[in-house]
Amino acid sequence: MRIQLAQRSEADELLGRSPLALLVGMLLDQQIPMEWAFTGPHTISQRLGHDLAAEELASYDPEEFAALLAQPPAVHRYPKAMAGRVQQLAAYLVEHYDGRPERIWAEAADGKDLFKRLNALPGYGKQKAQIFLALLGKQLGVQPSGWREAAGLYGEEGAHRSVADVVDADSLSRVRAAKQEAKRAAKAR
Repeated sequence: MRIQLAQRSEADELLGRSPLALLVGMLLDQQIPMEWAFTGPHTISQRLGHDLAAEELASYDPEEFAALLAQPPAVHRYPKAMAGRVQQLAAYLVEHYDGRPERIWAEAADGKDLFKRLNALPGYGKQKAQIFLALLGKQLGVQPSGWREAAGLYGEEGAHRSVADVVDADSLSRVRAAKQEAKRAAKAR
């Protein structure tokens, strides 16, 4: 299956071939539209002149990296804060996975272990880890035993709750509608 989270072919192609880009896109997916977040890794790689590498991101001068993310169009609404988070994530990947993020899921014993590994990533909390786990299972075929349970509601088949369920423009609209309905329900309480 082809990734279509950025809704831009060149950005989605990068997400599909680069586990680091996909993790960074998920990290950026907060307080901005999903397409903007998942276009971020492509924007960063264009500005660097090549695909993302955890070692390079981790060792980049923090002020220069923040400036790189802040160049118009900015990679995120909060480029300086998110630059720091991207660098923290990259440093963690270098320290724990030799800069190879795919080891997170390739070496996971089961869904529960994979969730634990994702939840330990800087910038990832329980919900983000569950959504990314569901994305791996639903779109990339990473399905260790117990993955759906570990992904919680996001792992449900046929759900339209998160980026894990976005495979085209129609499913993106359905996810957006479900999120709006959840917000309305939360306000009504």
